[in-house]
Amino acid sequence: MADGETTAEGTGVPPEDEFAARCERLQALRDTGVEPYRDRFDRTHTLAGIAGEFGSLEPGAEADGVVSVAGRIIARRDQGKVTFLVIRDGSGEVQLFCRVNVLGADAYDFIGGLDLGDWIGVTGTVLRTRRGELSVSPTEVTLLSKSLRPLPDKFHGLTDVETRYRQRYVDLIANPEVKETFEKRFAIVSAIRREMETRGFVEVETPMLHPVPGGATARPFVTHHNALDMQLYLRIAPELYLKRLLVGGFERVFEINRSFRNEGMSPRHNPEFTMLEAYQAFTNLDGMMELTEGIIRAAAAAVGPLLISYQGAEIDLGAPWARRTMLSLVGEAIGEDVSFATSDVHLRHLCEQHGVAVEPSWGKGKLITELFEKLVEHTLVQPTFVTEYPLETSPLARKKPGEPQLTERFELIVTGREMANAFSELIDPADQRERFAEQVRAKGAGDEEAMGYDEDYLRALEHAMPPAGGLGIGIDRLVMLLTDQASIRDVLLFPHMRPEA
Repeated sequence: MADGETTAEGTGVPPEDEFAARCERLQALRDTGVEPYRDRFDRTHTLAGIAGEFGSLEPGAEADGVVSVAGRIIARRDQGKVTFLVIRDGSGEVQLFCRVNVLGADAYDFIGGLDLGDWIGVTGTVLRTRRGELSVSPTEVTLLSKSLRPLPDKFHGLTDVETRYRQRYVDLIANPEVKETFEKRFAIVSAIRREMETRGFVEVETPMLHPVPGGATARPFVTHHNALDMQLYLRIAPELYLKRLLVGGFERVFEINRSFRNEGMSPRHNPEFTMLEAYQAFTNLDGMMELTEGIIRAAAAAVGPLLISYQGAEIDLGAPWARRTMLSLVGEAIGEDVSFATSDVHLRHLCEQHGVAVEPSWGKGKLITELFEKLVEHTLVQPTFVTEYPLETSPLARKKPGEPQLTERFELIVTGREMANAFSELIDPADQRERFAEQVRAKGAGDEEAMGYDEDYLRALEHAMPPAGGLGIGIDRLVMLLTDQASIRDVLLFPHMRPEA
C-alpha cells in the first residue's frame, strides 16, 4: 500500500486545525444519529487469525463465509470508487478492500469521513487481491471509537524522546518496535515466574508500606497514615518481610515486587522499579549462583538465544560465568595488592589519585567498594560474579569465616551493570542487632541511605531462621539487557518525568 498512501498529517494541516476539524466531524456524526463511541463489537477473528486461517488463498480468490474484525485505521489510499484502509489490532494488521458496489453509496461515503486513528468494526469476506494482498472486503463498517487527535506522520514517526515517554500510548501506536520490546518484557517476567515455580518456590506478597525502612541501603519515600497517625515508608526492598516467612516455615519464597527509592534518575535508575527477590532455606551463596544462572538463562531463552548483542557488545549467557573477588579486581585495576591490611590513609590516597570522592566517616570497606565501582565495575562486560563484599557495605550478609571484615555476598555484573545481588543470609540475631546499631550510627552521622533499626525483624530472628540464601534481580535492567535497550525508560511503560511545562 505504499503507492499513493496518505495520512492526515501528510496534508500539511496544523495539528490544532486537524483537532478542530475532527471535533466538527464528531458532532456531525452525532447530529445524524451515529453513536461514535460504542460499548462493544463481537469479533470472529483477530487480524492475525485472518492471516492464519486464510493465508493459503490464491490471488484473485475469495473465501466462503463472513468474518468480523476490528482495529484502528493506520493508513488509507483512495482510488475513486475503491478505498484501501489498513487496520491494526493487538495481534497484527490487515488491509480492507472497500468498494462502492459492495458497500453501497451511503456506506462508502461514511468510510470517506473516517480518520486515521479511528477504531472500526468490519464485517465482510476475506479475499486475496490480484496483486496478492490478503484483504477483508467489507459489507458493513461500524465506527467504534472516534479519534480526535491525529497520529504521527507514518513516514517520520514519533521520534521526540520526551513526547515518546510522556505519551507512551502514542509511542506504542506509532512505533511497533516499542510494543515488541514490552511484549518481550512480559514474556521475560512470565518465564521467571515459571522458572521459580518449577524450582518449588512459592510466590508471596509483602507490604509496600513499611514502618521501618530496611532491606537495602537507600533513601526512602516518606508518607503519613492518617488513621494510625504514624509515619510510613514506601518499601525500598521486601527482604526483611520475605525472611520472616522463612522463620515461619516457608522454605522457598519469591516476590516480583515494586520497590521505591528516593534517589537520582539516570539511564539505569528510576525511582519506582521492579525486582525479583527470592529466599531459599538450607542453601548458601553457591546455591544462589546456580539459581541466578538458571533464572537469567530461562528469561533469555524466552525471547531469543543465549548469545546476545547489547549495544554492540556480544554477551554469551550460555558460557560459564566468571567468579572473582572484589579485592583481587581492585588490586588488578590499581596495580598493587589491596586488602584490609592496607592503611586507611593509603586507601584514601588511592581514592584521591583515581578521582573517587570520599567522606570522613567511611571505613576501609566503603573506600574499597567505591574504588571498585569507579575503576572496575564498568569493565566487566561478560557475566561475572563479584564476591566477598566488605562487611561495611553489606549489613544483612553473613560474615566470611576467618575473615570477618568480608561477607558471603556477590553481585552479578554484566555489561558493566549490577544485575543481581545475593547473600548467604545472616541469621545470628546478636550479629544482626550490632549491624542495625551501626546503621543507626551511620544515619546519625548524616547517611540518609542507612537502614532503620527493625526490632520486630530481630525478634523474628530470635525465633530462629534456618540457614538460607537470598537473591535480588533487577527486572528492569535484565529487560534492558535482553532487549538491547540503552535506557531504563525504554523498558518502563510509564517512566517518571518532570511535570509538563
